[in-house]
Amino acid sequence: MAETNMAKHDVAQHADPEKTPSVFVEDTEARALTKSILWKLDTRVVPPLALLYLCNFLDRANVGNANILGLSTDLGITPSHYATALAVFFIFYVVSELPSNLILKRATPKVWLPILATAWGIVVLSLGFVRNYASFTVVRALLGLTEGGLYPGCLLYLSTMYTRQELALRIGIFYSMASLSGAFGGILARGLSAIPTTEIVNQKWRWIFIIEGLITLAAGFIAVFLIPDSVETVRYFSDAEKKHARLRIKQSHSVEGSRTKPETFSWSEVRRGMLSLQVWFAGSAYFAICCALFSFSLFLPSIIVGLGYTDPNQAQLMTVPPYAAGTVMAVVISILSDRLHLRGTLSLFTLPLAIIGYAVIARVDSNSVKFGMTFLMAVGIYSSVPPILVWVLNNSAGHYKRATSGALQVCMANVGGIVAAFLYPSTQSPRYYKSHNVAMGLLCYAWLAILCNVLYCKKINRDKANGKYNAYTGSGDDRDPAFKMVI
Repeated sequence: MAETNMAKHDVAQHADPEKTPSVFVEDTEARALTKSILWKLDTRVVPPLALLYLCNFLDRANVGNANILGLSTDLGITPSHYATALAVFFIFYVVSELPSNLILKRATPKVWLPILATAWGIVVLSLGFVRNYASFTVVRALLGLTEGGLYPGCLLYLSTMYTRQELALRIGIFYSMASLSGAFGGILARGLSAIPTTEIVNQKWRWIFIIEGLITLAAGFIAVFLIPDSVETVRYFSDAEKKHARLRIKQSHSVEGSRTKPETFSWSEVRRGMLSLQVWFAGSAYFAICCALFSFSLFLPSIIVGLGYTDPNQAQLMTVPPYAAGTVMAVVISILSDRLHLRGTLSLFTLPLAIIGYAVIARVDSNSVKFGMTFLMAVGIYSSVPPILVWVLNNSAGHYKRATSGALQVCMANVGGIVAAFLYPSTQSPRYYKSHNVAMGLLCYAWLAILCNVLYCKKINRDKANGKYNAYTGSGDDRDPAFKMVI
């Protein structure tokens, strides 16, 4: 299997065979252990994380569904106030990401991730009872503050559970929850709009926040019992599986097996993560993609209404098919990314789909063609993200450098949410000509930035092959000549 070949390849490239544990000596035993480990992680760790992220993205984007059910009208919110409240959410979301990632290791994933879910579940529930613009904005700010740590935390956590060659598929499944949440949110919003109002809940849009907040609280409670802190603490692993899993991670991710002593926190590693040129290439590309992605998730219901589906209930349901297509394509590209061991290179082929979608939707009059373009937009955007997410994690070695790089990339991306909040003002409805063109231009920049990072990673590999990094031999981080950059 691919996992076995990866294990043998990594051992040969990164480890001294005489010091390699016997678990790798017997090929059939290694194959059986790898298969068992992956099955247990895939069926018991990935699902609760995916559920948390489904709730995470659902709870940030549900305001779009609530808005077409009357949120702005009932609260007296103007379009500019609405956009400002969305931007405030993303500001606090970004502020919380890096500190949360640095806290994660000390607080442990088993404790910290469910705490975050519980906190933002309570905040989402509170959104169902806001009465005016001021309270809506304050609660949205609290939502950003509590939600921000989940996404980068889960990415970092998954990078400690899977090898570099296995990570894209798992993160692809995890990230596909973003597009799936759009489909699920549309169906759920349609169902909740049928719930009658009461004296306590006097507008139908409030049920969206109340029910989804309760779902998040339940997901956070369940996660406490399902998420292990590391491969060494998985209670359903045998001793041999723990030993094998630990070695696989060390040999694959970061050449950390060559360290002479355990890694401790160092500000120099944080600086290395912040100053990495790869992070700025990939992070700025991800920022540009997220400007389109967040505006798509926040304003797709409004875009659908602009296509002539003026019945709010019908508009909710019409948002489902594009998201479903995006979900399927994201998983397919993630599988290819792991099989081919390619990251940014694949995004160079998927992003043009979204670029074409935005170019056409801004220039045609047929509503059926415009609706068809929302499929291209969703497929191109959502399928491009998983390889980019894995890319920086794959090419960063050492826990604190990887934690900083991963969080910084996500911070840069989520700044795109601030831009997205103002990208589709109601004054441009129904054509949104300028908005679609801005999104298209951002995606063109993303394509160029990804190309630059592909070329930069190739240059690093050439320089290592030519001996320019020999001074870092045995460093146990991504500067080690034995650590090859993934393109």
